[in-house]
Amino acid sequence: MSLDKPYLDVPGTTIFDAEQSRKGYWLNQFCMSLMKPENRARFKADERAYLDGWQLSEEQKQAVLARDLNRCISLGGNIYFLAKIGATDGRSFQQMAGSMTGMTEQEYRDMMVSGGRTIEGNRRIGEDGDAQAHRQPQGRAGGGR
Repeated sequence: MSLDKPYLDVPGTTIFDAEQSRKGYWLNQFCMSLMKPENRARFKADERAYLDGWQLSEEQKQAVLARDLNRCISLGGNIYFLAKIGATDGRSFQQMAGSMTGMTEQEYRDMMVSGGRTIEGNRRIGEDGDAQAHRQPQGRAGGGR
C-alpha cells in the first residue's frame, strides 16, 4: 500500500522520508565514510575508484563526481550527509546551499539574512515563484561544481 505524500507538491523540496532513505542508503554511507581522514585522502586521490567501492548506482556516482547536490538529493542523499562531500572539498554549508540555488555564497547569505525566499508563488509546484524548478539550476540541464 502506497502512502499519501501531499508534500511532493512543494517546489524545490525533496522530503527525506523512508523511501528516500532506502534509495540513498549507500550514497549516505559513502558520505559518512568521509568523516575519516584516510577515506577523504583516498577519495580525493581517485574519486571514481573510491566511489566504485560502494554500492552506488551509476547515476549516484555521476552526481557525486559532478558535485550536483540537487541530483544527489533526488537520488536519496540527505543534505546532512552530503555536507561531508562539501567539507572534503573545503566548502562551507553556506557555499553548498548557494550552489544548489544557483547563487553565489554572498547572494545566498544576503537572501537568508533578509528573510529567505518569499512564499508567494512557492506554495505548490507550477506557481510562478522564485523557488520553482524552472527558475533553479535543478530545473535546467547542467549543474556541477
